[in-house]
Amino acid sequence: MKHTFRWFGAHDPVTLAHIRQAGATGVVTALHHIANGEVWEVAAIEKVKNAIEAVGLEWTFIESIPVHENIKLRQGDFRKRIDNYKQSLVNAARCGIHQVCYNFMPVLDWTRTRLFWELPHGGTALRFDIVEMAAFELFLMQRPGAEKAYTSEVLTEAETLFAKMSASEKQVMEDNILKGLPGTVEDLSMSDFKAMLSPYDGLTHQDLKSNLSFFLNEVIPVAEEHHMVMAIHPDDPPIDIMGLPRIVKSEQDLEDLISFVDSPANGITLCTGSLGANPEVDLPKIVAKFADRIHFLHLRNVRREADGSFYEDNHLDGSVDMYAVVAEIMNIEQQSGREIPMRPDHGHQLLDDLNTSSAYCGYSAIGRLKGLAELRGLELGIKRTRL
Repeated sequence: MKHTFRWFGAHDPVTLAHIRQAGATGVVTALHHIANGEVWEVAAIEKVKNAIEAVGLEWTFIESIPVHENIKLRQGDFRKRIDNYKQSLVNAARCGIHQVCYNFMPVLDWTRTRLFWELPHGGTALRFDIVEMAAFELFLMQRPGAEKAYTSEVLTEAETLFAKMSASEKQVMEDNILKGLPGTVEDLSMSDFKAMLSPYDGLTHQDLKSNLSFFLNEVIPVAEEHHMVMAIHPDDPPIDIMGLPRIVKSEQDLEDLISFVDSPANGITLCTGSLGANPEVDLPKIVAKFADRIHFLHLRNVRREADGSFYEDNHLDGSVDMYAVVAEIMNIEQQSGREIPMRPDHGHQLLDDLNTSSAYCGYSAIGRLKGLAELRGLELGIKRTRL
């Protein structure tokens, strides 16, 4: 595997020098200062690429060129936004960057109810708690029909939880869930959030899949022409939330995605945490089945709980059999001659990083360094046993 690290640009407290010290050879980043739906110009791309190469690293994968909400809805100026997306792909190819990660999650992208959930050893992790999410939807957001999305047990627990919460605890919950996490939208107010949700009223899973298919049939030919690959990131969490449909969360969803455009350029980012939070997903099977379409790897682990909650575990622990997943990835690499880029993801906040508030949630340096070291060790161990 090709070892990479995500970087959020010049304002990221985890610098390019830190990334190189962590043992990565590549960087995964984006033009975070460019508004969603606008064109990435060549000069802006080259500026970031040059900064990365100046410290001896390469810009391995774009993560991501965000898909504008009007494209997901196929409304308003969506055709202009698609044209802008195509031009951004062309400009990236001109700069020698040919791999793009993206997602099709409405409004919030990935979300958590806890951003600094304390672990037994004193570090912190990201956590998605189904009871807290139900309490948010029912009592803070007051979404009509929200009760239909949860079991009676979860609804009862959510009501009890909310009744015990102080005003400050309720505000923290709202801030956590509406946090503009790295690579997504800016922090949202409740009124802003409800306004962004409104256009999705009545939009079904099939509607959103149809809009994704339309988008891919527009952009994949451009990617093919310029020798690029697109790699969709699965939905996180892999369930419908806040009345929004999630359409990339299962084996069937991935089959549907591939059927939209039959091209190697229409590919997948294998996120073992997003897919692994779905207990019905067999990850080693997914790797083998979609081998030629997996272009990018987000290797992280989650610990699933019976009610649908989960938290980010150590990279080699949790509910995902990381050994089996990496072993299958290495089978693909051996058979194809490819070296698939991977990055550790959603690291714990540990050691000195506990004393800083400037790091992005899940993206502090030490936790991801630990994850990268564990994954590199696992990879080497599998390789050596096969000699």
